[in-house]
Amino acid sequence: MNISKVLISDAVDKAAVDVLLKRNIEVDVKTKLTPSELIQIIGNYDALIVRSATRVTKEVIDAGKKLKVIGRAGVGVDNIDVEAATQNRVLVINAPGGNTIAAAELTCIMILSLARPLVAACTKLKTGAWDKESFKGSEVMGKTLAIIGLGRIGREVARRMQAFNMRTIGYDPFVTPDVARSFGVEFMELEKIWPLADYITLHVPLIESTRNLINPITLSKCKKGVMIINCCRGGTVSETALVEALNSGQAGGAGLDVFEEEPCKFTELLQHPKVICTPHLGASTKEAQIKVAEEISLQFLTLMDGDSLAVPGAVNANQIS
Repeated sequence: MNISKVLISDAVDKAAVDVLLKRNIEVDVKTKLTPSELIQIIGNYDALIVRSATRVTKEVIDAGKKLKVIGRAGVGVDNIDVEAATQNRVLVINAPGGNTIAAAELTCIMILSLARPLVAACTKLKTGAWDKESFKGSEVMGKTLAIIGLGRIGREVARRMQAFNMRTIGYDPFVTPDVARSFGVEFMELEKIWPLADYITLHVPLIESTRNLINPITLSKCKKGVMIINCCRGGTVSETALVEALNSGQAGGAGLDVFEEEPCKFTELLQHPKVICTPHLGASTKEAQIKVAEEISLQFLTLMDGDSLAVPGAVNANQIS
């Protein structure tokens, strides 16, 4: 694949530019483009690199007459119309490994912060109130953590929380019980997981089968007081159902980094006293941003040197082939 000119339309670490320039690839960094501005210029480029801000719509892809590849410096590609890309024989790739540790660590922080209400205690102490009685927490040792999605991030979460002596159970349609057992997770079907879990953390893509995976029905099957953590994709948790469960006590708390709409405007959820929330910070570490930038650019070089099927982050290579 010949890639001679690349557009980077979102804020990506300069490591991406450095890798491409070493192969004499021309790189333009133009962030905060409007959809119409992107459509006007995309025809000049062989490749596009984005994060989550740029919406790569069918209109953008159709306008990219020279476009061969779209790279997402991160994992999720829900801001890219993959179907339109496939129809136009444009390869979509992501950087599946770069933010693994950052996302796993944030998930673990969410779990521990729900167990011990540090955020609320800190906020109140800063007002001058010395209140020890209102913030009694619980230990995670001996509790059951259900991990839905046993890919890279789910596995790293399991290993870390096992160090706290949590029981880890989980489900993934692409993982066998033997493989799950190899990293200390008891494999179970979802229907068996719901009533056992003290904490549930999601690590799945947003696809039709995972949309609103946490919903009124699944929440009703859970233990009273279950804690919900979502650091994967907005839309996998029904936010209205979660608020209702928090208000009734069916859910004891939630740690949320992603939302159905971003920026999130659901103030009842954001301001709920049982919710810890962050503005999509899963990959927001210095190390992760360098890793995903390097990873996506190195995959471009692999494409130039060989077969698209050899690229680990290729999303639609099989369909194009």
